[in-house]
Amino acid sequence: MRIAYLAAGAAGMYCGSCLHDNTLANALRARGEDVFLVPTYTPLRTDEPSSPVPRIFFGGVNSYLKQVAPWFRRAPRWLERLVDHPRFLKFATSGAGSVDPAKLGALTVSMLRGEEGNQARQLDQLVDWLVDEAKPDVVHLSNSMLLGMARRIADRCGPPVVCSLSGEDLFLEALTPPHYEEARALLRERAAEVAGFTALNGYYADFMAEYLAVDRSNVHVVPHGLSLDGIAARSHDAAPTGPLRIGYFARVCHEKGLHLLVEACELLAEHRPDLPIELHAGGYLGAGDRDYLIDLRKRSDTGLLAGKFHYHGELDRAAKYALLASLDVFSTPTIYAEAKGLPALEAMAVAVPVVLPGHGSFPEMIAVTGGGLLHDPHDAGSLAETLAQLLDDPAARRRHGEAGHAAIRERFHADQMAEGTLAVYRQLIGG
Repeated sequence: MRIAYLAAGAAGMYCGSCLHDNTLANALRARGEDVFLVPTYTPLRTDEPSSPVPRIFFGGVNSYLKQVAPWFRRAPRWLERLVDHPRFLKFATSGAGSVDPAKLGALTVSMLRGEEGNQARQLDQLVDWLVDEAKPDVVHLSNSMLLGMARRIADRCGPPVVCSLSGEDLFLEALTPPHYEEARALLRERAAEVAGFTALNGYYADFMAEYLAVDRSNVHVVPHGLSLDGIAARSHDAAPTGPLRIGYFARVCHEKGLHLLVEACELLAEHRPDLPIELHAGGYLGAGDRDYLIDLRKRSDTGLLAGKFHYHGELDRAAKYALLASLDVFSTPTIYAEAKGLPALEAMAVAVPVVLPGHGSFPEMIAVTGGGLLHDPHDAGSLAETLAQLLDDPAARRRHGEAGHAAIRERFHADQMAEGTLAVYRQLIGG
């Protein structure tokens, strides 16, 4: 099967959606499928081998200039090729801060308008490439922000269009009037134009079916699958010889809740001095979130966590899993209802138990895997108490760690994800 998978780059950031898309493309290829991994906006950044097509469609700078500078909508092709070049995009987006939805409302609406938007010329270039070169049996959009492409794709090349649902409501809900209302209306209109959707879990499938006003039966749950190559499970046989290590690995930002974990560890240090703990964090740090981390480190250095909070920076795949395997318990206490939760699955893959907030996809994840415990969302006290339950009980840590590890091996691996995705494609194209 020929598959054109359109993946949205994240401006140099390690992004859960990019990691998912790349892992899926690799797993589909391993099954013998002919996959075109097509970057949009910016080049993809992943921590596994990646083979995208050697060009960027809907380059972020190009799209933005077409929105704010009407003359650029008629720019010569050589100038468009320049601003769409991967090297230029990497340079232009290096050091970029977190995306501010409040500033991108007009661009979001225009992109969702597709062939009627200011980026229609870019859309035609993409569809020309699909028709003339890729000639796919199915086109897969990596998130619903790309739904504006579906009508022109269907008109020109005819294959079914599938769309992943991957947590985009966090961005959409931060849009401001009138763009929020316009974007929501366009999403519902354009959602009716694709053959089907995929979601990583039942929670998000239910949520987005209502959000997009589509039939729930048309949202297919295909759980995320990890590439398990080179991943070794943590051993729970030996008793800890040093401090108990609490860990965090995700983008370092307020939304992911690292500050709540710091506060919970402060409460443990204050009320449970008998538990020797350290907090080890790692993950992508954007320019706009550096002050957030600086404040947390200052707070830790002068408080009860002095000398006990360690930030390991961005890590490659091997170093990431080495850090995870060194932990006694893992937590990402997100302040929003998480749609994916990939870092928690990565911790389970090395048999580390997790403590997660009881909202979004996490209750379902814990129920399916048995890999950890839930705490009350937004509550550092509840998080501290739940961490203490595991830190006090080595047998419970081992039990939850081994259950999570087994679930990843049985249900959340890349080949299983590829097979589930192919089943959706076969259903939609008739065999």
